[in-house]
Amino acid sequence: MRSFQVSLGVILMFFCSEIFAQGFVENALLFSRTKPGGSARIQAMGGAQIALGGDYSSALSNPAGLGMYNRSEFTFSPGLNFYKSSSTLLNHTGTNTADDSKTVFNIPGLSYVHHSPRESGNFLGGSFAITMTRTNDFQNAFQYQGTDDVSSMIDYFEQQAQGFSINTLPNPYSNTPLLNFDSPEGLAYNTFLINPISEASPYPNPFTPQDSINYTTYTSALDTLGTNEVRTLNRKDRINLRGAQYQWSFAYGGNIADKFFFGAAIGVTTLRYKYSSSYSENGFTYSSGYTAPIDNFRLDQNIEIDGSGVNLTVGIVYRFIEFAQVGVSLVTPTYYNLTDTYNARLRADWDGFSDEDESSEPIVSEYNLTTPLKLNTGIAVFAGKYGVITGDIEFVNYGKAKYNSNSPGVTFKPDNDNIKYYYSNVINYRIGAEARLDIVRLRGGYNLQNNPYKSTFNLGSSMTTLSAGVGVRLDKFFIDGTFLNTRYNSSYSPYTVTDEDNNVVGPVARLKNSMNSAMLTVGFTF
Repeated sequence: MRSFQVSLGVILMFFCSEIFAQGFVENALLFSRTKPGGSARIQAMGGAQIALGGDYSSALSNPAGLGMYNRSEFTFSPGLNFYKSSSTLLNHTGTNTADDSKTVFNIPGLSYVHHSPRESGNFLGGSFAITMTRTNDFQNAFQYQGTDDVSSMIDYFEQQAQGFSINTLPNPYSNTPLLNFDSPEGLAYNTFLINPISEASPYPNPFTPQDSINYTTYTSALDTLGTNEVRTLNRKDRINLRGAQYQWSFAYGGNIADKFFFGAAIGVTTLRYKYSSSYSENGFTYSSGYTAPIDNFRLDQNIEIDGSGVNLTVGIVYRFIEFAQVGVSLVTPTYYNLTDTYNARLRADWDGFSDEDESSEPIVSEYNLTTPLKLNTGIAVFAGKYGVITGDIEFVNYGKAKYNSNSPGVTFKPDNDNIKYYYSNVINYRIGAEARLDIVRLRGGYNLQNNPYKSTFNLGSSMTTLSAGVGVRLDKFFIDGTFLNTRYNSSYSPYTVTDEDNNVVGPVARLKNSMNSAMLTVGFTF
């Protein structure tokens, strides 16, 4: 069964004229675009870790690095994230920028590494690790409001209902139309926001025979009042996002002659994503002086996606000279089984008539997502006892993400085609450095996640992270702290409609997002 997210609540990680209402397409990127996770030490160094080794983070990125351990270790990493957004509704009258923020405590890392030395020729043993790493963060909150003449969400309800009789209002969870008043257009019909047109009269009539397949609204500026009519309205929206992705890694890394290191890891991933929005419109005004009989309406939506997946990571590190080493790792596609639940409530306040309030039953759907594989390579150059400089390059093709379902009559072909159409190969970069001053470590780094959209669309949605940290290393104890600042721009559209020129349009809010993160890693060696 397919989730309602395909139609509303579209988070667009770009700004352009080609807005498409494909929640599945956007989520394929959201769930595939994981961040370089790891300890506070690695985070402070920009997430660069493919060739570095000697840190529990290797279990996630390149398990060959576990082969560089010379003793066992336990670590615990708490974190605190501060999210901030600034939103502006485009094409609205006046100036209006809304700010929002939230603070979230989390556990980005936990690890146990067991070192097993062994001397058998050139094989010097290795280390087994069990680690938990937070690989993605969905937390955010933003809001926008303003007055514009772009369109109304009621236009969206009307377009979705066209061609279906009242008895077969479209069920977005199946290719087979079913009686489904839990869909947005079904809720709109039950609250009289859209009404069927009788064959004898071009005006809306809630008592039209059940086989009507055409609909109109009391608020339409085009269907009932002519194409020269201009309709303006006030809109307001508040969105809250929650959730994260984690990976448990079960990894082993081996050491051959302190020159060649190899490793492999099985990753068990978990995903939880929660979306809630409260969208409203009021103040419908027409250039001809027409007065719509509706005062306002409000749509509250909730989507929750839960799932788990599995992947495999293999890698090597080669120390080609005493002070430098290179690493390569391959992360297979992650195979997710996802379940999502959707529910909504629609309330319409009519001028001079009774107010209407309808709620949907929770609708559950299940499907699978395969995220693209990732190829990483890196180099680390050591300056003796003074420190190290390291850098990574990551190759990933987001166009390879793919949905499928075992439910009869369900196809994801349009969504998979759009994933291939919009997303491309990208190269992400990470660089970091560590200076060693006796027991003190000073660190800094930079991480760039490049624009995942094809250059045809001229989109800019790169994500940059600056990081810095400090650590103290003792014989059997260490503590590392880091601070990260992540910035990126995005856009959000609550819905899209097709205009008279067959263009896909909708209201768009431009967002400036930032996240400040503080993280500690406390470790014990034995």
